[in-house]
Amino acid sequence: MSDAATDDRPVGPESEVVRLCRDLIRIDTSNHGDGSGPGEAAAAAYVVDRLREVGLDPQSYQSAPGRVSVAVRLEGVDRDRPALAVHGHLDVVPAHAADWSVDPFAAEVRDGCIWGRGAVDMKDMDAMILANIRHLARTGTKPPRDVVFVFFADEEAGGAQGSHFMVEEHPEVFDGVSEAVSEVGGYSITVREAASGQDKRVYLLQTAEKGICWLLLHARGRAGHGSIPNSENAIVRLAEAITAISAHPWPREYIASVRTLLDGVSGITGIRYADDDAEALLTQLAGAQGFVRGTLQDTANVTMATAGYKHNVIPQGATAAVDARFLPGHEEDLMATLDRLAGEHVDIEVLHRDVSLDAPFSGSLVEAMTAALRAEDPEADVLPYCLSGGTDNKALSRLGITGYGFAPLRLPADLDFGPMFHGIDERVPLESLEFGARVLQRFLATC
Repeated sequence: MSDAATDDRPVGPESEVVRLCRDLIRIDTSNHGDGSGPGEAAAAAYVVDRLREVGLDPQSYQSAPGRVSVAVRLEGVDRDRPALAVHGHLDVVPAHAADWSVDPFAAEVRDGCIWGRGAVDMKDMDAMILANIRHLARTGTKPPRDVVFVFFADEEAGGAQGSHFMVEEHPEVFDGVSEAVSEVGGYSITVREAASGQDKRVYLLQTAEKGICWLLLHARGRAGHGSIPNSENAIVRLAEAITAISAHPWPREYIASVRTLLDGVSGITGIRYADDDAEALLTQLAGAQGFVRGTLQDTANVTMATAGYKHNVIPQGATAAVDARFLPGHEEDLMATLDRLAGEHVDIEVLHRDVSLDAPFSGSLVEAMTAALRAEDPEADVLPYCLSGGTDNKALSRLGITGYGFAPLRLPADLDFGPMFHGIDERVPLESLEFGARVLQRFLATC
């Protein structure tokens, strides 16, 4: 075959996924959660341009100035089948550059990785999706069924200006969609197999996620001079509430996805566990350990606190922010418990509340995801897990769409992956990104 003929052959999505990912990271889409920041408009425009380059006609949806989501539907071979949504979000959490080893928005390549805010959450998956749409369009390949590709705004602040806006104001985008895949699943951990004594990769497919309650604790008290004793100090009352919530032993419960994961890892490693003592097994979960620990019970973490305005003035109010997450079916119990722990002098304000999700680890979609992973990594196992955080699948569930987490990455055994989400020096290996693009290509060919 001549060189010219070789050059004329279509190339796969892995050939440009690194470039697309670096381009997206360089566009600062920091979401501060208060309406400030650059928004997603520039990144959305980049996505639109890349899709128009290959002859597609994506649509943009602005929920507020600068807050833009993008969607495009590719027709499938069998249009009578329910459609699939494949989605990502374009915003990222802020990054304090002084804390990083590199410029968080330079997308520097170092030590075989792309470094930057969004490298794993989730401009890596955005790039995989974009590369695969472009490949399908360039080659004229139709997926087995209609696929709606969406790049959402505002996921990092709960999705009010992104996925929830789209579901409420533009549900027609999702006409006929029954299932969806998005972030925080499909990545690998490495465990030691008891039978062979060798390392074995296990891919974690996200089938469930905890619900969200973002709350404010408002402590009430009596204002006064800082030199006079005050038994109604709002700051003290807030501190007592924070201490009670922090010290509360939330009951442990293993939902189906968590139980299946732990049983599977136990079977591979030969490490047994008990309901009240899974520590030895949890330490085997490498970069996923934090996510899994967060799904063993409900949680409530204090994240911010504000009070007072002068050194010698006791304020009449004090406020703290709480990020509470609940397992499926636990929402009412969680709120009742927090109300009791906060005490009579502290009011609870709900800023944002969203549902928990729990999907089956079975069916043709799960089989397609599993097969795509094993085609690229034949010796690997695939197990379900529950995400302690949340995704835009919450919003889509309001339309009856069943969501999974599937952003495939084959990761080095020594990469502490989980803490990179919202962490410092976030990075994704180049080989992992190219692997993910190939797996997603296989999945879209069989979904």
